[in-house]
Amino acid sequence: MATRDGPHPVTGGAAPARGRHWQTLLAMFPRLWPKGRADLRARVVFAMLALIGAKAITVYVPFLYKEAVDRLTPETVAAAVLVVPVMLIIAYGVGRIMMVALAQLRDAVFAKVGQNAVRELAVETFRHLHALSLRFHLERRTGGLSRVIERGTKGIDFLLRFSLFNIVPTIIELVLVCVILAYAFDIRYSLVTGGTVLLYMVFTFAVTEWRTRFRREMNDLDTEANTKAVDSLLNYETVKYFGNEDHEARRFDRSMQGYERAAIKTTTSLSLLNTGQTLIFSAGLTALMLMAAQGIAEGAITVGAFVMVNAYLIQLYQPLNLLGTVYREIRQALIDMETMFDLMQVPAEIRDKPGAPPLRIEGGAIEFDNVSFFYDPNRKILDSVSFRVEPGRTLAIVGPSGAGKSTIARILFRFYDISGGAVRIDGQDIRDVQQATLRAAIGMVPQDTVLFNDTIRYNIRYGRPEASEAEVEEAARLAQIGSFIESLPAGYETRVGERGLKLSGGEKQRVAIARTILKNPPILLLDEATSALDTHTEREIQTALRRVSENRTTLIIAHRLSTVVDADEIVVLDHGKVVERGRHEELLVLGGAYAAMWNRQREREAKGEPETGSSEEDILVHSGPEREDAEADPGFA
Repeated sequence: MATRDGPHPVTGGAAPARGRHWQTLLAMFPRLWPKGRADLRARVVFAMLALIGAKAITVYVPFLYKEAVDRLTPETVAAAVLVVPVMLIIAYGVGRIMMVALAQLRDAVFAKVGQNAVRELAVETFRHLHALSLRFHLERRTGGLSRVIERGTKGIDFLLRFSLFNIVPTIIELVLVCVILAYAFDIRYSLVTGGTVLLYMVFTFAVTEWRTRFRREMNDLDTEANTKAVDSLLNYETVKYFGNEDHEARRFDRSMQGYERAAIKTTTSLSLLNTGQTLIFSAGLTALMLMAAQGIAEGAITVGAFVMVNAYLIQLYQPLNLLGTVYREIRQALIDMETMFDLMQVPAEIRDKPGAPPLRIEGGAIEFDNVSFFYDPNRKILDSVSFRVEPGRTLAIVGPSGAGKSTIARILFRFYDISGGAVRIDGQDIRDVQQATLRAAIGMVPQDTVLFNDTIRYNIRYGRPEASEAEVEEAARLAQIGSFIESLPAGYETRVGERGLKLSGGEKQRVAIARTILKNPPILLLDEATSALDTHTEREIQTALRRVSENRTTLIIAHRLSTVVDADEIVVLDHGKVVERGRHEELLVLGGAYAAMWNRQREREAKGEPETGSSEEDILVHSGPEREDAEADPGFA
């Protein structure tokens, strides 16, 4: 089985293998006979009956045409019998109307079945993407993934409509026509007709297979160009900061130049295909007409029979002419579907154990017991980290970039499974409980709040979609953003823009806090929640955060030490290890790493220098080489 070389640009696994089309079809067709949907099954049966009826009329109509022509020849026409050919002509017209009407009825009835299959597969793929690990999504390109789903669902829709109602009916019609010609005339007519169609199809399939590599190349380059465009637009502000509009345009143009070259090859090869198809069919039609003309000259067949042979070939030509296009599109649809199905076969890295129970929250105690985590055993991100947060208490984790602070947050949410040790909530190992209930118990206020391009109301309600209007507004009030929202012209219906760009950093953080208040979790995780804010805004946000954290088990990951002075315990991480722990005053007296960080930040405040999260890389006085930030490790990049 031949395959394309190299990894797939989106799924990251092997590229779609050629020759797997039957597997793809077998995976799709059960959707056309869905369990528990008697209404859809009835539609399938009705559509098949309409298809059979349409084809029966299609192969019978030329007989009416023949009879009408024979009755209108000078030897048979008389005023007294003119009514017979007139009725035959009317029957011929009615037959052609019924042929089209049944085909349209078939399409209309089957539309719900096809669209239901497309929707179910699209939703299944979308759900699967959300089930995949954070590692997968950080290593893939969102623009490319969305393109795969878009093209895959379009491919399914096309395949359902044309494979069932064009290719299969055309094959049935060809067989019936060959049988009729052999019965009504002689076997030579069937052989010429069958041979012409067979040669036409072989030529079409062979040339289309050759052209497929150009279509694949077009797809890959289209995905690449779309990914670059999406990435550039998502980073609009960064592009502007560095004045790199021309650079981005050139980068996009390079991808489009490759697409242009592949598109030209596709178009020129299409001209060759169309010319060859026309030549083959015209040669076959000419041969049949010569045979029929000879039969008339010999008196073996009538003029009406000559017309009937021509009518059959013309009727076959329309679907066969479309067959070339349909086959090319079906090949492309199968490629797109294979890519989407390959995406669905990517295994979920983090899975619930069979029969895993829901997490039971009794107080919300968090315990990291000798936890180690690494991608490469020679480079540990966390090394034997242990701490415990009692129910309703607050623990802060501080340290330089690369110490492993954000990794702790991701492990607690079980975005990754640890390499050693255990993480427990109220004594339950988080690997043994359902992920959904684990994440439902934890509220997150991140450093970089990303909002959906929707209204403020939608973004707050995202914390609990079933919440009432009053609950949403109360959450906004507690987050100290209610009055600001009400001062806006559109109030809660104000749209926040892509990633919330229409709001300031402090406003976005308050929306995130309101969202977490609405979720009402027993455990709160604050990951650098104020490090990107100015001092004045930070104080306001801190007030809101104190309200949120009341009576909740709270884990704070912080750069600014001023935000954690009231924590019940502070853990200092460096190089993935706990190097100090204690309350703020105790750590200052200790005079170690924490005290050095504190003094350095106080000096900066006195000088009026801005505080930045990355400044701590040069604050710690520990020996040892600098480490890259954990987020630059495989799986974070």
